Amino acid sequence: MFFWDQHKTITSYYESLARNVCDTYDLTQMEYDILMFLHDNPQFNTAADIVKVRKSTKSHVSISLKDLETKRLVDRIQSPNNKKRIEIVLLDDAIPIIEAGKNAQKQFAKNVLNGLTEEEMHMCIQVFQKICNNADECLKRNAE
Repeated sequence: MFFWDQHKTITSYYESLARNVCDTYDLTQMEYDILMFLHDNPQFNTAADIVKVRKSTKSHVSISLKDLETKRLVDRIQSPNNKKRIEIVLLDDAIPIIEAGKNAQKQFAKNVLNGLTEEEMHMCIQVFQKICNNADECLKRNAE
């Protein structure tokens, strides 16, 4: 399927930029993705949130969080409002990684959106969001 093949090309390019950050800071792709996710989505700060929103497997998220804790990049703290809720917080040692990740993301966006007008960029975002929403709805229906 053309769309899927092209999606893989875009993902591969993003991962090649992220790989530079991962190599510099001795991270796996999943560890990097979790750090960037926590930074970009502070409202989703539990392991369950990461699994649900990123559609990752529990085991991969659990292992990666454990490794990020060992590297002193994240910490798990008990929510003051709900003793069963364990929140994940980024530690100061994660800041340079986040900055490098943001730079990689800026480079990615600049390169893949090269030559697009503002209108075309907005249209791409809208169309892609519709495609993602459709896929999400299909997943929900299949899970029922």
